[in-house]
Amino acid sequence: MSIKQLLIEADAIQVGVTERDWKAVIALAAQPLVAKGYIHESYYQAVIANTEEHGAYYVFEEGIAIPHARPESGVIKNCFSLLLLAEPISFQGSDMADIVILFGARDSNAHIEEGIRAIVSMLEDDETLRRLRQAQHRMEVIDIL
Repeated sequence: MSIKQLLIEADAIQVGVTERDWKAVIALAAQPLVAKGYIHESYYQAVIANTEEHGAYYVFEEGIAIPHARPESGVIKNCFSLLLLAEPISFQGSDMADIVILFGARDSNAHIEEGIRAIVSMLEDDETLRRLRQAQHRMEVIDIL
């Protein structure tokens, strides 16, 4: 299953979010995954705790944050969510990011690795990033992906 399919299945695409607090952004990105039963609330709380302890090592200079935690922190089913911020924010003093891709992996398997490869591919495509940043609606994002 592709990242696009996982995002659509989880109804986990949010566009134009206006939030300045990185903890709230992580909670918002996790919300659809919690609602669908893909992760426990403990998962995004672990992401926040890990960030406080180790920094936001998951923020890339392209303005993309890929927060995650260990599977045992509350992943029920492999999942992704995509949150597009109206304005970039700093995650715990990191580089600024406006594209947030939260993922949960039950373990290290081919499906989640394919999703991560798709994200890395997206990181390398300036045109895709530009189009994502200009998207106004969920359906636009689905078409881009």
